[in-house]
Amino acid sequence: DLDKLRNKLQMGRGRVKQETGRATGDPYLEAEGKSERVGGSVKQVGEQAKDAGRNIKDAMKPPTR
Repeated sequence: DLDKLRNKLQMGRGRVKQETGRATGDPYLEAEGKSERVGGSVKQVGEQAKDAGRNIKDAMKPPTR
């Protein structure tokens, strides 16, 4: 799913920014990276919840003949 890929990329970019900020002593870059990483994680959880809802909906459908 494209949204899941975008979320993982956002988490990766955030991790890189966070580590770069930590390595260079830039607290603003580190905080920005952490925020971006957490934002991607939250979106990823939302995608997983949507998938679970779809799976439940599909499981509740009557069988087709």
